[in-house]
Amino acid sequence: MRAPIISVRNLVKKYDDFTAVGGISFEVYKGEIFGLLGPNGAGKTTTLEIIETLRAKTSGEVTVDGIDLDKHPQQIKKIIGVQLQAAGYYPMLNLVQIIDLFAGLYNKKVDALALLDTVNLREKSRNKYKELSGGQKQRFSIATTLINDPKVIFLDEPTTGLDPQARRNLWELIRQVRDRGTTVVLTTHYMDEAEELCERVAIIDSGKIVTLDTPNGLIDKLVATGFERKKAVKAASLEDVFIAMTGKEYRDS
Repeated sequence: MRAPIISVRNLVKKYDDFTAVGGISFEVYKGEIFGLLGPNGAGKTTTLEIIETLRAKTSGEVTVDGIDLDKHPQQIKKIIGVQLQAAGYYPMLNLVQIIDLFAGLYNKKVDALALLDTVNLREKSRNKYKELSGGQKQRFSIATTLINDPKVIFLDEPTTGLDPQARRNLWELIRQVRDRGTTVVLTTHYMDEAEELCERVAIIDSGKIVTLDTPNGLIDKLVATGFERKKAVKAASLEDVFIAMTGKEYRDS
């Protein structure tokens, strides 16, 4: 039995008469890629922001690596990495300077170039964030989540707006992060991405978890109900064709 690194019990978040999160419970295991899926407004972002200590909960229990959110939120902040949106980066600093700044906030000494090597961005070390391509920005965003050597990182729709090459390469980067022992929790609206990356997924709707299982488990349960696709599933997708015709290498220039 795998040990949980995140445990959520009966989590509730209310705004006056509106319930954004309605008593959900789930666990995330150490070393897995876990997906929290749902339509816009379902409550998934609110749930993650509570775990990340960025938003207060109404009730319920949350622990991260055995640390109680209510008692020691600052200790949780030290062991997690959270993907920032573009507005979180200082526009006039280059990538090395941004990493050094963030490392100072964590009171850690970080080899910025070595960290950029992990996301294939050493050659862009003197560039400003705004000068990067979409794929480069997302890879750098993941790099910044690793500055404090976290046990868990949270990625919010990490491949939105990327072309197929950049998307596939970011998938590989996320796997590499997991393989080094870091637990990954991500949200995505791309179901093929969740199926490809996640060991387990929870689907949340209207503030409730409606199902939680492995992607294959969820698919098998649906098929067992007699569900049939209107269009036959082929052995490859149009995205596979695109990659085969244009190559998988980075195209960041």
